[in-house]
Amino acid sequence: MAAPPSAVRPSAVRPSAAVLLLHGGAETGLAAPLPGPLNLPGMRMRPFARTIAGATGGGGDVLVRTARYAHHGWNGPREDPLHDALRALDALGREAGEIPVVLVGHSMGARAALRAAGHPLVRGVVGLAPWCPADDPVDQLAGRDVVLLHSTRDRITSPRASQRLTARARLAGARSCLVAIRRSDHAMLRRAGEWHALTARLVTGLLGLGPLPGPVATALRLPPDAPAVAGTLDLDLLEAWRNRGPVPWCRGGGTGAPW
Repeated sequence: MAAPPSAVRPSAVRPSAAVLLLHGGAETGLAAPLPGPLNLPGMRMRPFARTIAGATGGGGDVLVRTARYAHHGWNGPREDPLHDALRALDALGREAGEIPVVLVGHSMGARAALRAAGHPLVRGVVGLAPWCPADDPVDQLAGRDVVLLHSTRDRITSPRASQRLTARARLAGARSCLVAIRRSDHAMLRRAGEWHALTARLVTGLLGLGPLPGPVATALRLPPDAPAVAGTLDLDLLEAWRNRGPVPWCRGGGTGAPW
């Protein structure tokens, strides 16, 4: 299934990169997602699309697309959103050629993004409150940049599972880290502006359009056998680093997660 119209108006400029957004869903569900404003997971990704479009120039040089799902659930071995993501990536390739793509997914959409990262166009994944089952493969992440963002209070998906995935991904050859976000929630409504802004900074950094936050860049250079906690960053300390200069960005001197 092809991706829908871009969040950025078409222009005569040949795109140099693209961002594909994948919204959340359900563990099971064969019905199609509800249309328009009734699709609440889809609506939640709209401010991310706007913020990313603004950060990347908004002129069509970087395409911003949202994948369409045929079904609103993952549906076990069917893995429906994964196939939707791969079709959307194929459509981007036909439209714009072999350009680098960063995937931005939330919850079920983050699981689909991580699974689709082996597509030849994908350079990086930003996973928002991702669903990370322990038995999902990670070999497809080799050579990719993977940054996961997760609320420490998430009760829908597990921040500790995200932390463990970053370590597994490093062993598989990925560059990965986790940013833990205090005082937030699975829907990313609390501290929403910080979720949007950090995601846009990560996307521009992963596409080489601007600098990554220094601690994130450092964490992405960790050796493959680095423990999971070594690549766990605390958003509050990350913002302190941005505003006041370098400070320790993982509480406990890099020996523990902020939950």
